[in-house]
Amino acid sequence: MNQMKYPNPPDDAYGIKTVGSRKKPFALWREVVMAYAAPAIMAGIGGLVTADRGLQIGALTTIGGASALMALMIGLILRSRVGHMRWVTGAPHLVVVGGFAIAGSLYGLCAAWVTSAVLELMMPGHHLAWADRVWTDFPLSGFIASTIVTWRWRLAVTTHLTSKRRRKK
Repeated sequence: MNQMKYPNPPDDAYGIKTVGSRKKPFALWREVVMAYAAPAIMAGIGGLVTADRGLQIGALTTIGGASALMALMIGLILRSRVGHMRWVTGAPHLVVVGGFAIAGSLYGLCAAWVTSAVLELMMPGHHLAWADRVWTDFPLSGFIASTIVTWRWRLAVTTHLTSKRRRKK
């Protein structure tokens, strides 16, 4: 069989623009949007597959909302003075991510406790179906969102610091 050989077309022929290994800088709004969308979509699919109406509703409310809130809180903390502390930028990557993941889980537990207490004060004796979900959704969302945001922030910081060192030399 005769196969015609075509030369490789240039990258820009398909609209692909390569700029080397340059990564996008850390943008908190992107992290918050993805922290809402990713778990909401995955939990929504799980709710559809299992026909669990509570999971479908929780995907858009407690799961997605808690993830977005945790991502925002951790992102703001990392962009503040905490992110410029020597132990955060100098410690091993996994130690920083693990520490913030535990902090996100604890923040989620506190948020679940406050939410349950406020609901009990506002509507004593009423049982809301989604109120039982917060004890699982908030800490798990806090753990996942904190891990991802801290991981991506730390990559952006180390890339930025490495490029600064290269420019000085």
